[in-house]
Amino acid sequence: MRTCGTIIIRGIVQGVGFRPFVYAKAREYGIKGTVKNLGSEVEIRAFGDRFEEFLEAVSRGTPLSHIDSIDVRNLCGDPPDTFTILESGSGSLSGFIPPDVAICDDCIADILTPGGRYEGYWATSCVNCGPRYSIINAIPYDRERTSMIEFPMCPPCEREYTDPSCRRHHAQTIACAACGPHLALLRIDGTPIEGEPIKKAAELLDAGSIVAIRGIGGFHIACTEEAAPELKRRLGRTEQPLAVMVTPEEVERIAVVSEEERKILHSRERPIVVLEKRDPASHQAISDLHTIGCMLPYTGLHHLLFANLAHPLLVMTSANLPGYPMITDLATALERLSGEVDYILTHNRQIVNRCDDSVVRDGYIIRLSRGFAPKRAAIDLGDACILGVGPELNANISIYKDGFCITSPHVGNVRNPQTLAYLQETAEKIGGLVGARYDWIVHDLHPQFLSTRYAREVAEATGADLLAVQHHRAHIAAATREECIGIAIDGVGYGDDGTIWGGEVFAGQVPNLDRVGHLEVVPMPGGDLATRYPERMLYGILPTDEVRDLLASRGWSEIELAVLARQVERGLNVASTSSTGRVLDAAAALLGICRERTYDGEPAMKLEARAYAGKPSVWEHNILRGKDGCEVLSTRSILAEAYRRFGAGERVEDIAASIQYNLARGVAAMAVNAAEERGIPRVALSGGVAYNRAIRETIRAEILAAGLEFVMNRDYPLGDGCISFGQVVYGGSIEK
Repeated sequence: MRTCGTIIIRGIVQGVGFRPFVYAKAREYGIKGTVKNLGSEVEIRAFGDRFEEFLEAVSRGTPLSHIDSIDVRNLCGDPPDTFTILESGSGSLSGFIPPDVAICDDCIADILTPGGRYEGYWATSCVNCGPRYSIINAIPYDRERTSMIEFPMCPPCEREYTDPSCRRHHAQTIACAACGPHLALLRIDGTPIEGEPIKKAAELLDAGSIVAIRGIGGFHIACTEEAAPELKRRLGRTEQPLAVMVTPEEVERIAVVSEEERKILHSRERPIVVLEKRDPASHQAISDLHTIGCMLPYTGLHHLLFANLAHPLLVMTSANLPGYPMITDLATALERLSGEVDYILTHNRQIVNRCDDSVVRDGYIIRLSRGFAPKRAAIDLGDACILGVGPELNANISIYKDGFCITSPHVGNVRNPQTLAYLQETAEKIGGLVGARYDWIVHDLHPQFLSTRYAREVAEATGADLLAVQHHRAHIAAATREECIGIAIDGVGYGDDGTIWGGEVFAGQVPNLDRVGHLEVVPMPGGDLATRYPERMLYGILPTDEVRDLLASRGWSEIELAVLARQVERGLNVASTSSTGRVLDAAAALLGICRERTYDGEPAMKLEARAYAGKPSVWEHNILRGKDGCEVLSTRSILAEAYRRFGAGERVEDIAASIQYNLARGVAAMAVNAAEERGIPRVALSGGVAYNRAIRETIRAEILAAGLEFVMNRDYPLGDGCISFGQVVYGGSIEK
C-alpha cells in the first residue's frame, strides 16, 4: 500500500476552493506535504500512512469543481513537518474558471443573522459561492489576479483566510464591510444620497422609483410591478415582456412551477426561468404573454434588498439596449441611463468580464450566460485549436483546445461595432486564459456578417485557416455528432443558394449533411421590412385579392397595397425564404395578433400565447418534391386553410393552435420520410422555434410514433447561442 505520492488533479480546480479542501483533508487523514496551483491543475505532494484514503477523498472534489483526470506519480524524499498551501505557479491551461454562482445558504445566513461579522454586508461570499469569471483577469486564480486586489484584507478577514477550519480558507473573494467593496446610492446626476444605500433604495423602489442596480456582471434596471408601464415607456419597449426577481413564496403564487423548474430556480446557477402563469391574464404590465420569466435573488445585495422591501416582486431587466453589451461601469451608466432611471445603486468592485442573466424554458437554455457560462465541455475534436465566432444574432464564441470546448457567455447581436468589439474582447480574454493558438477559424456562411469579417481578421493575424459553415448545419452539429436526420427551425440563416433558410431538414453525419427537405420558399416583400411588418410576410405567402382586402380593412392605403403587389409580382426588393419564423409571423399577422414587431420573436411569441388557450385540429398538409430534389412542405396551403377558417369565424385561439400543430406535423413528416429513405433511425431537432412547446412536442411525438430516436441538446441553447459550438464541432469533423 502506498504511503506517499505526487497527485496531479486536472480539470476545473481553480476558483472552487480546491486547495483549502485538500488542506482540510490532509489534516483529517494525517497527511504531510504541499498543495499548489499550476495553471489549470493542482499538484499535491503527500506523505502519510492513510495516503490511499486521502487520495480517495480528494478525488471527490468540491461542490464547484469538475475533475477530468487524476494521476499519481512516485514521490521520493523525506516528508515535511506539516501540510502547506504553496504559492501558485504556471502550468497546464486545460481547465478553466467556473462561472459566477449564487450566494450559498451559509453566506445568506451570515448576512441576515444579527450580530455577526457579515451582518448586512452585500458582497459576502466563500469558497462555495459568489463571483468568479466576472472578476478574473488571469489564471491561476488568486486574489492578485482578480478585481479583489483593490481591497486588501483586514485582520479579521486575514485570519479567516488562513484558518483551515473556516469555509473562507483561501476564499479569494473574502471581504467584509471594513475592507471590501462598498455601495453607494446616487441620483442620476451622480450626486450621492445620504443614508444606508440598500435600505434607502428599497424605500425608493417601494415608492415607485426606477433604480439601476450594479450586480455581478453588469447593471440591471429594477422597479415594482406598478412602475413597470412607466419603465417600458422610458425604455421604448412598451410591448416587450420583462423578467422579474421574486421571493420563493411569490413565484409559487404567480406561476405554475414543476419539480424540474423548481430545482432550476433554486440551483446555484439561478437563471431566469420562463414559467407559465397561474392566470394567463395576470401581470399584463410585465408580460402580456401566458408566460413570465422569474428568477430568485442570487447575490447578497439582492437578499438584503428584499429583506428591506415591502414588495415581494421586482421587475429586473438588463440596463442595455437589446442585443448590445451589458453596461458594467458607473460612468457609462450615468451617461446612458439618464432619462431611464431615477437612481443608481452601485458598488466599487470592477466588473472585469460582463455576464448577463441566463434564461431557461422547459429545461432548455435560451440564453447561456451567468451560472452556466463560460461553459466547458469535454469533446474529442482532434489536435487542432479551433475558434468558432458564432452567428450574427445572439452570438457568443467557442474555443476548442486539447479535448475541451469553452463557450463564452452570451455576447449579443453582432450588427453594431460595440457588440463586435465585445465579441473580440471575449475571444481574446478566453483565448488568453486557455492559451489558444488557432489552427482554424470557423464562421457563418454569410459573407456580410461582421463576425465573418472578424474571422478573416483573426485568420490573417494568426495564420489560421478559415472555414465557412452554413448556419443550420451548425445547428445540427451542435445537437449531435451522430448520423441523423436533422431538423433546424428558426428565423434566418444564409443558405447555400443565397436565399434565407430557416425551415430545413438534413440527412447525414457532420460534416456531410445533405439538405433533403425544407419549407416552401416564399417571398419577403421589402426584405427586412417584412420582419418588422409581418402583414408584408402574409401577403408574400398569400398574394390574393382576399388578403389585399383584409389589409385594406386594416388601414393599408391603395398606394401601399399597389406597391406591395408590384414588389411581389416583379420580385423587386424581395428576398426569398424558407424560414419557419416568417411563417409564424405571417400567421400572427393574419389573425390580427401582431401587426408590427417591436422586439425579436414578438409575432411568433404572441401567436403561441393565443394558441395556448386553443384546441388544434388536424389539417391536411401538402408535401411536394421541389426542383432541388428536396421534399417541400407547402406553407401557403397551411395559411390558406387558416385564412378560410378565420373568415368563417372560427376562434382565433383554435386557428393559432392548429397552425402550430400542422406546421409541426408537416416538418416531422418530411423528417420521417427522409429517415425511411436513408435508413437513418435518429432525428435531431434544433433552432429557436423549438422553444415553442407545442411545436417541439408535436415534432417529438410524431418522430417517436414513427419508431425513431429523438435527440435534442439540453446543454446548449436551441437558438443561435449554440452556433459557435456547432461551428467548432463542424470544424473538428472536417478531414484536414
